[in-house]
Amino acid sequence: MSDTVRRTLSKVPEVTLLFWIIKIAATTLGETGGDAVTMSMNLGYLVGSAIFATLFVIAVSAQITAKRFHPLLFWAVIVATTTFGTTLADFLDRSLGIGYAGGASLLLVLLLASLAAWRFTLGSISVNDLTSRKAEMFYWLTIMLSQTLGTALGDWMADGAGLGYENAALVFGGAILLLALAYRFTRLSHTLLFWATFVLTRPLGATLGDLLDKPHSHGGLALSRYTASAVIAAFMIACVLFLPQRAERLRSM
Repeated sequence: MSDTVRRTLSKVPEVTLLFWIIKIAATTLGETGGDAVTMSMNLGYLVGSAIFATLFVIAVSAQITAKRFHPLLFWAVIVATTTFGTTLADFLDRSLGIGYAGGASLLLVLLLASLAAWRFTLGSISVNDLTSRKAEMFYWLTIMLSQTLGTALGDWMADGAGLGYENAALVFGGAILLLALAYRFTRLSHTLLFWATFVLTRPLGATLGDLLDKPHSHGGLALSRYTASAVIAAFMIACVLFLPQRAERLRSM
């Protein structure tokens, strides 16, 4: 196994319970942070999407060119994908007027197309096989699309289906629990379960974020988006700095 392959794989954290805790916090931050820019600052969804798209390109470029795993950099890219996903999904659903169902359906097709293209091109969509920059680019494109889809799903369930933020969070939390049980007790593909869980943690975070910052009239707690974002960001940084993460290991060759 070459040193180059080892360095490439060390850029991806091992998927553990800590990984999912930080991921849910990142998706919640993406919701409150995205809303802070588009709503509290009154910049709108298009401008907000342009800002976060720029940050995403900068962050993911730094991640792809890095030589080893940097936890803060990796999670900065995840936050960039989730804030961009928040504003982009809102732009598709609301500004373009295609609605929650239309936006979620479109994004699902794009996500499946990304996974299919990745599988067809490189033969695997497993995070254990990120041995090239091309694989990393597919990985981050798929993550960005999954974050955007998750935002649309969260809004669809909470607003479109009328479940409200608390009930929608319980639905997505329950679905994630079922996936965890399937991982533990069945022989279903771990790669499939990973991507399904990755998608569903986004609407869970989206509904939790909306629960925190939406007004009382919309079923939220009406907390300051800036304060909520700062607290969640501090929690994430503390987890990354004080709870050690290991790099994901390469599949045996």
